[in-house]
Order: sequence, then C-alpha cells, then structure tokens
Amino acid sequence: MRVLIVDDEPLARTRLAALLGDCADVEVVGSVADGEAALEALGDLQPDVLLLDINMPGISGTALAQRLAARKRPLVVFCTAYEGHALQAFELGAVDYLLKPVRLERLNEALQRARLRLQQAPRDTGGYLHGRLRGEQVRVALDDVVCLLAEEKYVVVQHRGGQLLLEDSLRQLEEAYPETLIRLHRNCLVPAQRLIGLKTLNDGRVLARLGGTELMPEVSRRNLPALRKLLRMG
Repeated sequence: MRVLIVDDEPLARTRLAALLGDCADVEVVGSVADGEAALEALGDLQPDVLLLDINMPGISGTALAQRLAARKRPLVVFCTAYEGHALQAFELGAVDYLLKPVRLERLNEALQRARLRLQQAPRDTGGYLHGRLRGEQVRVALDDVVCLLAEEKYVVVQHRGGQLLLEDSLRQLEEAYPETLIRLHRNCLVPAQRLIGLKTLNDGRVLARLGGTELMPEVSRRNLPALRKLLRMG
C-alpha cells in the first residue's frame, strides 16, 4: 500500500514515516508539507492513502479531502492534534481520524481499514477516462491525464505517456465526467485535481497552473470566475 504523508510539521512527518516503517506491506512514496504540494505529487506518486494533517498553510487538509472525495484513490486518513473536525472528516469519506501523537496500534487499525476499502474498490473502477476512436472504446487513467484539447474533429488527450485521439466532443466528455473535468476555455478541459493555481500575465491574460506538468493553458474570461471559486473552495 502506497502512502503519502502530508503535514506542515517536519517532526510530525518524520515520526509518521518512522511508524510506517513498522507497518507491514506499506511503502512511503513521499512526504510533503502542504496541500498544494500533495496535489502536485498525486499524478507522479500514485498513492493509495494520504496521511493528512488538517491545519496547514494554503490548502487545508479538509479542503484537499473535499477535492478528492469523489475519487476511489487516494483514501484519506486524517492525523491531527484537533478533535473538533472529526464529524466533517467522516462526512468527507475519511477512512479514519487519528489524534496526535499517533500511536502505532491506531495507525495499523487505520491502514487495515484502508486495505479493506481498497479491496472493495479496485484501481480501475472509475479511474479511467473512456472515449471512442474509429468505433472502438479506448481509455486512459484519469490520474495520467494532463488536459484535453479540441482539434478539428478530434479531441487530443495529453497524458503522461503521450497523446490519445478521441472522436468524442469536449462537451460529451465534460457531461460524462462532470465531477472530474473542468473547462478552461472553449477548446480545453483539464482534470479538476490538476488545477493548483492561476497566473496573471502583464498583458492581463490568465494561465492555469497544472500540478505535475509545466504546461499552463490559457483561461478564458468566461470560465475564470468558476475556476477562482473552485480554488477558493480548495
């Protein structure tokens, strides 16, 4: 089971990593200090579970969990010093809620719950973007998708392994994945989990910052308010 630690306290990250070293069948794939870094790491590290603090600068732990709630992976185990967020955490689908200092026994219990949930929701259930090409069904893992661009009669799916052509329109894909894909402009969709920020240029144009890639597509004025609202929620 692949675990990513997300906590703004270096000592907390070190302690969790040490505890995980005593847990069977667990690989620590990374350790980051905030929610934005976690979003950037998801595509490359592909964790099964996040050990997630709540009070962090920038994107809070609960806001990050809200973004991930519709996905099968990664699952979230909160590790926090505060008791007051437990109800909200479980409403967001968290596997468990551990209070610091985390004990090895409780950590093992949480990881076992995560294992059981992962067994009930295999990796390729709901984890792919499906489309058509020359009448055949094709797919690409959603975690690998960077953006979708309309070009003539095809949609070009830019992903970590290259490109894939689809005959579906952007509108068809947007309607098929309303909780997953967001529109930057009339010819571009991106996975919501990729959007980590916006960059305003001197000439007034706005570019989207996408985690895990240097690509920064332009954002239309029409779609800018919705994207800003999404980032505020996150």
